[in-house]
Amino acid sequence: MSILNSNEAFPDNAAGREIASLPARCLNQGCSWTGSIKEYETQHEGRCELERVQCEACQASILLKDKDRHNERECEERTLNCKYCKLTFNFKEIKAHDEICVKFPLQCKDCGKKKIPREKFSDHIKSCPKSKSACLFSEVGCKSVIENGKISEHEHSSTMEHLRLLLPMVLSMTRSRSEASSAGEWQEDSGLGLYRAPDEGSGAAASTSSNDLDKKVSALENIVCVLNREVERNSVTLEAFAHQHRLDQEKMENLSNRVRQLERTVTMRDLQLSETEQLLRELQHCTYDGVFVWKITEFSRRRQDAVAGRAPAMFSPAFYSSKYGYKMCLRLYLNGDGTGRGTHLSLFFVVMKGKCDALLKWPFSQKVTLMLLDQNNREHIIDAFRPDVSSTSFQRPISEMNIASGCPLFCPLPKLAGKGPYLRDDTIFIKAIVDLTGL
Repeated sequence: MSILNSNEAFPDNAAGREIASLPARCLNQGCSWTGSIKEYETQHEGRCELERVQCEACQASILLKDKDRHNERECEERTLNCKYCKLTFNFKEIKAHDEICVKFPLQCKDCGKKKIPREKFSDHIKSCPKSKSACLFSEVGCKSVIENGKISEHEHSSTMEHLRLLLPMVLSMTRSRSEASSAGEWQEDSGLGLYRAPDEGSGAAASTSSNDLDKKVSALENIVCVLNREVERNSVTLEAFAHQHRLDQEKMENLSNRVRQLERTVTMRDLQLSETEQLLRELQHCTYDGVFVWKITEFSRRRQDAVAGRAPAMFSPAFYSSKYGYKMCLRLYLNGDGTGRGTHLSLFFVVMKGKCDALLKWPFSQKVTLMLLDQNNREHIIDAFRPDVSSTSFQRPISEMNIASGCPLFCPLPKLAGKGPYLRDDTIFIKAIVDLTGL
């Protein structure tokens, strides 16, 4: 026994400070830390990453630095949450749980769809258009295995085949019922629609036959349901086609009306365009000083048309005595007209209906000079006349133009043959001059 009393002892602070300042190093294998004992106790002890500690769950000895990784990834006793259903399980049980987890994602082998929860997978298989199942008529002999999405198509296309398979069953049922009726004198129960034999000996056979009949009737009822659905589907389809046909007919009628309207519009536009082109041609050659030069190309072709009677006469573009004056044109017969037919060019002057005729002096009385130009500019063929004021040709026009008046023997045709100065490059020039004196 010690004679010292622990209650009477007291710490020696000086010795404690001396001990705390003594040098120390870490005893953990691989750790190179050194310092004082005080520093070890306050800074390093319990914090050394190379210190071995015991896992509280699995009791394994591990380095402190590996403790978090061990708890999360390596410990056999760690707990984990199922990432699908969020329930907590021991690590050893989590794999077994994956086999029964209702939220575990599965993939359909038929359509390839992924991430289908296990609890909904059976419903997907039933509705998957790529999943295959036996035909409803398999009970009567149809061996087809088709995709769910094509069942209706199969039933529609195989109606006749299904009816042929049904025929033997119907005939068999008819024969069975006939034989049962004759053998046991079956009586029909009007309340239940069942058949009963009068004696117990035939009861078992009747029951067996009745069960067979019930099965066949059940199969037939299923088949009739399918056929009814097919008929209803065809009726709906036919009604949809009829409705679409009516819509198409209405659309076609509307389009036809639209086409006719567009054709009328195009015709009006063509007419307006033709009038505009005619007006443009007139404006291109139009003059407002009473002097007009008419260039006629393709003379040979035009004369042949005149000789053949296809186009005996030609009209020139209009020209004016002034901007608001008389409107006039020339009329040329390349094979002659009247007394000059076949021998001369006949050239006539025409007074036309103008926009400002109400402001002009009538009858027209200005001197008119007509010329076939010599393209060598030497000897022009000239004819001139003064209007006969009593002639209707020079009164105020009522229609688009008055009767032409002029020179039926204007130029002998032989002068236009060969290489004369009047016809060159198959072109002639005719000039008209209206005397504006007194206007």
